[in-house]
Amino acid sequence: MIVKSLDHLNKISEKILKKLDKKDCLFLIGEIGVGKTTLTRYLINNLQKQNGLNQTEVLSPTFNLLYEYEISDFKIMHYDLYRIKETKELKHLGIFSEELDAVKIVEWPDLIKTPPQDKLEIHLRYGEKENKREIEFKGQGKWENFKNEI
Repeated sequence: MIVKSLDHLNKISEKILKKLDKKDCLFLIGEIGVGKTTLTRYLINNLQKQNGLNQTEVLSPTFNLLYEYEISDFKIMHYDLYRIKETKELKHLGIFSEELDAVKIVEWPDLIKTPPQDKLEIHLRYGEKENKREIEFKGQGKWENFKNEI
């Protein structure tokens, strides 16, 4: 699918949000600057808006590795694993080691070998034109047919 504008990407985030539950996992895959954090920002800000909350600034957690957002009864854990080079480093983050009642959004999930049951991989690529992106969905569990729903 071709994403034609930021508004279009925002609308896609709204469709993801309609299906999003606690314990779901979104893997964001793509080059630097392709829109992974922008999509995350739209998801979090739309959830805040739905709950009547002020929209917060959503930054890439590249240097912190993790930002957490409490939005009413939702907890979102936004990871950026770009700087993680070895699988053993992941264990210290505890992304899947405990049963967290939280949505996990993971940028650069390459080192994660045991995927969660309900996972949506979102692949973003640069399009032929500068302001366009290609987006592809690969789902597991409840997300398996999401690409047909969008």
